Amino acid sequence: MQNRFRVLFLFIGIVLFFSACSKDVEEYNKPAVYWYGKIINSIADGNLDKADDYYASLQGEHIGSPLLPQATMILAISHMYNEEYLLSEHFLDEYVKRYANENEREFAEFLKIKAKYLSLPNPRRDQVLIQDAIKSAEAFKRNYPRSEYYALVDSMLTKLCLSEAALNETIALLYDRVDKHKSAQYYRDIKPEPWIKWDEIERANTPWYREWFEGDGRASWYGFMIPDTQSVVSRNSIQDDNSTK
Repeated sequence: MQNRFRVLFLFIGIVLFFSACSKDVEEYNKPAVYWYGKIINSIADGNLDKADDYYASLQGEHIGSPLLPQATMILAISHMYNEEYLLSEHFLDEYVKRYANENEREFAEFLKIKAKYLSLPNPRRDQVLIQDAIKSAEAFKRNYPRSEYYALVDSMLTKLCLSEAALNETIALLYDRVDKHKSAQYYRDIKPEPWIKWDEIERANTPWYREWFEGDGRASWYGFMIPDTQSVVSRNSIQDDNSTK
């Protein structure tokens, strides 16, 4: 009797195993409209990873499908909506390189700048990304001077320049802390966009919940614990005779 139960349980286990595996069997050799429908349904369900997989199948099996450009743009916008800006930019690059005509390229380049801009909630943390976004915005203004998106890009560029200036001031303050005044002055002398009246710019306030941990950009919350003496770095570096300590 026990052997019969063991055989029965083993049979049930095998059936459940193969039934579970059958759900994950890879699909292939399907019409383009099938993969396109799967992409749309996955996006509607909020499963962008699955949508990306279906896109790979659509692109792999139907490289010349007229559905590919639209699927590429849909995924780019969907990833941007879900704050996955690097993936959004990836699909936008794909769209520009493979599918876009002149008017569509203009819109895609605008979305790429928007993705870079939106990916900078805290501009004091990514110097390279800010500079890359500024270069892209400046290139857009040169290439599309009559674009309907020109004013939006110009507004983003202005804010990016202000962010870069705030970041440079933060870096200068860090150099001041280690008595590297020449380096600090170098960053303070960087003034992008000469038409901005920098003396009238007010520094942005750091939210209280971030200020507790990272300071306000001028000093750290743990600054009272640091002795008021020259740092090891500055004691062993060449000092400017005219610098003010």
